[in-house]
Amino acid sequence: MRQSVLPGLGLAATGFLWWFSIQFLGHDSILLQRFSPDQTLVAAEDLIKNGELWTHTLASLKRVALGLFFAVLIGVPLGLLIGIFPIFNRISSTSFQFLRMISPLAWMPIAVIALGVGEAPVIFLVSFAAVWPIIINVSAGVAAIDPQWLKLANSVGANGIERLAHIVIPAIAAHLLTGIRIAIGLIWVVLVPAEMLGINAGLGYLILDTRDRMAYGELMAAILFIGCLGFSLDWVARLAHRKFADH
Repeated sequence: MRQSVLPGLGLAATGFLWWFSIQFLGHDSILLQRFSPDQTLVAAEDLIKNGELWTHTLASLKRVALGLFFAVLIGVPLGLLIGIFPIFNRISSTSFQFLRMISPLAWMPIAVIALGVGEAPVIFLVSFAAVWPIIINVSAGVAAIDPQWLKLANSVGANGIERLAHIVIPAIAAHLLTGIRIAIGLIWVVLVPAEMLGINAGLGYLILDTRDRMAYGELMAAILFIGCLGFSLDWVARLAHRKFADH
């Protein structure tokens, strides 16, 4: 009971602070009044009814899926190499740490110059953001494997592929899911500004469009929806991790 009541009270308090700020702190500002809860709810209803919100949502979710796919495709092999081969870890660690510290958004101009305007630079930016937690968590999962399991596999004559399939991959699965959860959060942060790179669909584009049209109720509704959708994606990732860990 408490697990659902306390978060509900927190959300209610946040909503009250929003209403209070508009009504009592911004009552003399016409601009702030346009961000009020009642106007936001009306705008959200219009976005849902005309289908515009779902069009942009599907476009963004497609980019999330593609970015995560490429991050896993690249990150898992690199994480395995780092965890299995210490020499590769020593060779690559400095370069990887250096690249990881560069904000993905700093690559936006280069991504546009190299890949053009459209989907490609957006997918590159979200993939670049997502690949690092996957590499780190996969390599950590390999390092956490009990050496006794590997000795047991060697004693029964298992080859490299068999050890990878039956020991390493199952052992790193929970770590991989943790990396994916962190990656989804990073993708969601990078996606919205990346979707302002000359494309005509997506939640980031919707933010830009509502600002240009001065549709502030729709702008606030889009911001809240981005938060709700991001929270839902994180909840699904947490649920998958919990279910796997229980087994």
